[in-house]
Amino acid sequence: MRLPGFQAPRSVLALTLGVTSALWITAPFRVAPGLIPEARAAQDTPPAIATGAHGVPDSFADLADRLLPAVVNVSTTQTLKASSDDEDGEEEQGPQIPDFPRGSPFEKFFHDFMNRQNAPNSPPRKMQALGSGFIVSADGYIVTNNHVIRHADKITVTLQDNTTLPAKLIGHDDRTDLALLKVAAPQPLPFVTFGDSDTARVGNWVLAIGNPFGLSGTVTAGIVSSRSRNIDQGPYDDFIQTDASINKGNSGGPLFDMHGAVIGVNTAIYSPSGGSVGIGFSIPSNEAKGIIEQLRKTGKVSRGWIGVRIQDVTQEIADGLNLKPARGALLAGVEPKGPAAKAQLATGDVIQQLNGKTIEGRALPRLIADLPVGSQAHLTVWRKGKTIDVPVTIGTLPETDTDSGSDEKPKKPGAPKQDKTLDLGALGFSAGAITEDTRKQYQLSDSQKGVVVTGVTDGGPASERGLKPGDVVTEVQQTAVNSPAELRKGIEAAQKEKRRSVLLLVHDSDGLRWVPFPLDGNAR
Repeated sequence: MRLPGFQAPRSVLALTLGVTSALWITAPFRVAPGLIPEARAAQDTPPAIATGAHGVPDSFADLADRLLPAVVNVSTTQTLKASSDDEDGEEEQGPQIPDFPRGSPFEKFFHDFMNRQNAPNSPPRKMQALGSGFIVSADGYIVTNNHVIRHADKITVTLQDNTTLPAKLIGHDDRTDLALLKVAAPQPLPFVTFGDSDTARVGNWVLAIGNPFGLSGTVTAGIVSSRSRNIDQGPYDDFIQTDASINKGNSGGPLFDMHGAVIGVNTAIYSPSGGSVGIGFSIPSNEAKGIIEQLRKTGKVSRGWIGVRIQDVTQEIADGLNLKPARGALLAGVEPKGPAAKAQLATGDVIQQLNGKTIEGRALPRLIADLPVGSQAHLTVWRKGKTIDVPVTIGTLPETDTDSGSDEKPKKPGAPKQDKTLDLGALGFSAGAITEDTRKQYQLSDSQKGVVVTGVTDGGPASERGLKPGDVVTEVQQTAVNSPAELRKGIEAAQKEKRRSVLLLVHDSDGLRWVPFPLDGNAR
């Protein structure tokens, strides 16, 4: 899933990403003499700041000369069949009709042309796409993005000296958007190596090399703009943001540090216009290295998994739990037969450390995925005010997600036919007991327990937090509730404890999630 402004990888030219520029200060800051007499001595000898960073280079030419031969152009050909669907259920689409004035001769011409192209008996059409890649071994292994070669019938690699070679797909990984190709060359090929992306500091110089708009061997320079960016591409987002200019066709190309090591694989851009605006994203090399090595050995990727659904611990959630500081991964669900369930982890637990290292909630899936299957990890878990150590054996991530609630049917809005409902005016919703009528009304499963939401006030706290009629509250403050009276009792208990917020565990069409409500008023 890409942010608004990202270019879809289905376009004729493959997606690439962008980079920025930096303002570099080479002289230490000084206070004008006489402004602060007491500090005059200190002004004469300003403290040196040890950064370990490279100064502004006179030129990137020597570095570019060394790296260019290892960067390649990746071109693909895909056969489009009329009215066919791809494996994701998306209809294959070629060029669209330009927006000509209605009734103009041009509109009729293109309309007739496209109709002939899309006719059931028309010959298959071919779509070509361009991207970038880089050689990582002398025997011809090449790294690129998965979306560059996705669904390709034919892959061709063009070297810096214009040598063209057919490429074979060794393996690909949808979740990280990486792919590994192999070419057979008559002689050893120039190659580059992965560096340590953890050493890339914000402000460090970087080079991006690729084929924007098919212009092979284009070199751009910029800096690392930010680290650990989450752009909602998937559960393992940890992108390096850069302002080196990247455009369509740069996808799969390398991001180099000043030593010539690959610290990132350029993958996405934020661009309202479709061109580079200086905001590009690269997969860190420390994530890519392990993926590429697995693809080289087995052609596929195995990931660690413990079977939990998590949420970041926000300040509101921490206030509801009386947890300080607001940090960790709050468990909103546990897969019944997964490793976490076998380790007796439970909904409402907060994982704060993994193998002794403090974690943020959204980083947990990526960190677990990097652990070897079958190894044992130690989780530091906060549970109802106490901290415990929980050993868990890492399992293998299933091919398809098995989150609970994924097979739930959509719930229909509307008020159930029952008399007794609890009006929680301060929280902005009303709730009632689950009866045979409410099960039918909202298509709840026979095993569903809790208290069903029967109404939501427009603009109220519940509406702002996404609650809908038919959602089910299963816990309050980590205590199960099965009646409106128990729901009221749990909320009142939180108020008596002078909690700033109360936590409700809500089961909606997407599964379980914790929802914090501020307690700045009284529930009625």
